[in-house]
Amino acid sequence: MRSPSAVRTPRTSSTAALASLSLAALGVVYGDIGTSPLYALKEVFADGRVPLTPANVLGVLSLVFWTLTVVVSLKYVVLILRADNNGEGGLIAMLALASNAVRERPALRARLLVLGIFGTAIFFGDGVITPAISVLSAVEGLEVAAPALHHYVVPLTLVVLTALFSAQRFGTAAVGRFFGPVTLAWFATMAALGLPHVLEHPRVLEALLPHHALAFLFAHPRIAFVALGAVVLCVTGAEALYADLGHFGRAPIRWAWFAVVMPALVINYFGQGALLLLHPEKVKNPFYEMAPDWALFPLIALATLATVIASQALITAGYSVAKQAIQLGYLPRLRIAHTSIRDTGQIYVPLVNWALFACVVFAVVVFGSSSALASAYGIAVTIDMTITTVMTFFVVRFAWRLPLALCLAATSVFFLVDITFFAANIVKVVEGGWFPLVIGGVMFALMVTWKQGRALMAVKLRDESIELPVFIESLFLSPPQRVAGTAVFLNSEKGATPFALLHNLKHNKVLHQQNLFVTVLQHEVPWIGFDKRVEVEALGHDCWQVALHFGFKNDPDVPDALKLLEGRGVHLEEMDTSYFLSRDTVVPTFGGGMALWREKVFASMHRNAAAAADFLNLPTNRIVELGTKIEI
Repeated sequence: MRSPSAVRTPRTSSTAALASLSLAALGVVYGDIGTSPLYALKEVFADGRVPLTPANVLGVLSLVFWTLTVVVSLKYVVLILRADNNGEGGLIAMLALASNAVRERPALRARLLVLGIFGTAIFFGDGVITPAISVLSAVEGLEVAAPALHHYVVPLTLVVLTALFSAQRFGTAAVGRFFGPVTLAWFATMAALGLPHVLEHPRVLEALLPHHALAFLFAHPRIAFVALGAVVLCVTGAEALYADLGHFGRAPIRWAWFAVVMPALVINYFGQGALLLLHPEKVKNPFYEMAPDWALFPLIALATLATVIASQALITAGYSVAKQAIQLGYLPRLRIAHTSIRDTGQIYVPLVNWALFACVVFAVVVFGSSSALASAYGIAVTIDMTITTVMTFFVVRFAWRLPLALCLAATSVFFLVDITFFAANIVKVVEGGWFPLVIGGVMFALMVTWKQGRALMAVKLRDESIELPVFIESLFLSPPQRVAGTAVFLNSEKGATPFALLHNLKHNKVLHQQNLFVTVLQHEVPWIGFDKRVEVEALGHDCWQVALHFGFKNDPDVPDALKLLEGRGVHLEEMDTSYFLSRDTVVPTFGGGMALWREKVFASMHRNAAAAADFLNLPTNRIVELGTKIEI
């Protein structure tokens, strides 16, 4: 089952290259799912709602194993990694694929866009809870090593998180090379912790048979329903498999999963299960209870380091998702700093960083323990998993054009699993599930408001504008005085006369020798090559209408793109080129458009957006801004 239009990821040239990429993928891709054993199994039995009996332990272990197999191995590794958008993955890439596949069905496309943007908004809730629960669960090992240190768990967690978020502005290039080896050591340690307990009580291996999971589900449906709400924690971070497709390719991600990650996870979970079968009293924290006393403090240190790496992956993913949402027009421009001169994907977004940090601190202080946060965690994970499955159906059906029966067979089982896990977690809304829903709801409202507000602005500008070719012809019936150099007018609407030109003519009463009317267009594909970057149309009188095309992972660089006009009738002297922008002031009004409160929110977002000049990489010493008021 293969997309006929998918761009193949380049094959690794050697075993060494594959091993190197697989090692790198361990640190970036599997940090989150790799730290789930710290809290996943503990949360099933910790509150006593699932009785700690041998049959229940085997049933839960079987559920964990088959959840890893069905959700991660089959759904993500086998199926969804095939759904690449020009080699890129992630929910936004999947959204672009699905929306393009149903472009001829506008009503369906609109619903899919709303669904995908909601999933993107919920991702930010996941991005808040992952650092909080991961670091908390690691530091909680102190309670096992020395119960008297209980009161230091939250303060130490806050110290670790503060250091982590404060270091983001320096980028991850310096420490990134250590992520893979450290995570490999973490997976090896997890396997080493679990294996002796499995060997001591090999009966636990019976849980590999699916009938234990089925017996648990059907014999105790209410108890099993409660257990599912915690079992899903074993697959947190599965979305990272798909999101990081463009960084590593399919083969390294798959090799890392089947060769290292899944075996280590299964051995550790089964080791915890064997411990609970022999020593039920150690249910409070079976992960750390597996370790000998002398290894506890080194294990806590390694676990904390592993959770920092897991948190780092989610934080940097938050930057990338925010940038892609900006490129697609769902968030206002934000200041984006590049932290590497070689890797354009390494970015730092200060507003996103500190907003995440504030929410993470709130989560740690208010919830206070990984057990309390676990109730909030599952709902965000299951929503995104379900949305990904829905999007996958439309990709395989309408983009790959596979038969309906095959598409239903390929996705219905995954949808049933996802929706069951979601139902098991929705009952936890009061216990903490409200937290990621609030974050996701706020982000969704902001994203939809920004998108709709920009559309209202575009309509207003279109209604009040003059067609550019008509205006140029009328202008030269009585031509203004012309001055040397080139004027580049940034124009949001292709074919419309920019207000900056009208104001320049009104106040300065001159026109440059060369005039470019440039519209920057963002597309629902990750990358657009230089061969398709520029479209140019001559308007006469040394005037040109230019369209610059960028994908949602391209960095919009207008001066660099305009260099591609050389040899196409346009010659630009860098120091003789000026850039004219219109700085719009949005004025909310009653009637039409959006609700007044949303218009005020949009006006505030528009006012506080990063400067267009910075976002488009315009030279600061050659910019002219002219103001315009727009009522929506």
